[in-house]
Amino acid sequence: MTYETRTRAKIGVLVPFTNTNLEADMDLMRCPDTTVHFQRMGGYDVDEIPGSDQMAGLGASDISHDLRMISGVRPDVVLYGCTSATLTHGPSFDADLACDIKAGSGAKCFTAAGALVAAIQALAVTKVGFSSPYLGEINVQAQDFLRANGIETVKCADVGRELGNYGQGELTPDEVFDLACQADDPAAEAIVLSCTDMRSVEAVTRIEAALGKPVVTSNQAMMFAVAQALALPHHAGLPGRLFDLLQG
Repeated sequence: MTYETRTRAKIGVLVPFTNTNLEADMDLMRCPDTTVHFQRMGGYDVDEIPGSDQMAGLGASDISHDLRMISGVRPDVVLYGCTSATLTHGPSFDADLACDIKAGSGAKCFTAAGALVAAIQALAVTKVGFSSPYLGEINVQAQDFLRANGIETVKCADVGRELGNYGQGELTPDEVFDLACQADDPAAEAIVLSCTDMRSVEAVTRIEAALGKPVVTSNQAMMFAVAQALALPHHAGLPGRLFDLLQG
């Protein structure tokens, strides 16, 4: 008997265990004939402020168990759903992790940080306004990560206060909109909203209308990478100019 899947594609996502918005965003954006499957991962202290050391620790943590669990659904692609966990280490670490996940799962793999860069490059953009809910040190590392990939940050905005692991996800779409506007600059060709737990996807259309330039978010970029890799068509649930690059 030949196995026949019930969907066009299965998307596996590794998500930090305190993240409250990545799953909802993936469900909002997924192509109707795909399914999304999640495995939560630890590797950090929920009570600590998510600074550079904690996020770097998450990126370097052992995910072999999580990878075995998500591989159980035989995914076509696996997403590593934390941007700061790899951008704190740099592009080489990020690329190596994606290769390790691919080897361990047998599926295509995209990291949030790698997908963010690829989406910016797909828009043929080299100068961006950058915003995030991160602590200052991670924002510096994020700009270094982008610069190493030929992308200049002309203005950076943050929330101006320390946010805990749940605080990042509790920012409202209105607060995300304001944060994006703070990152705008006449020289910025696009606005980048980094963090898989920030409610950026819900604000993309409004930001683009207000600022007149494309917006790239971590979760949006990962779904764009999936759509390109699996030749998925454009559909009504995909927000922003980035997805205008898709066929269909």
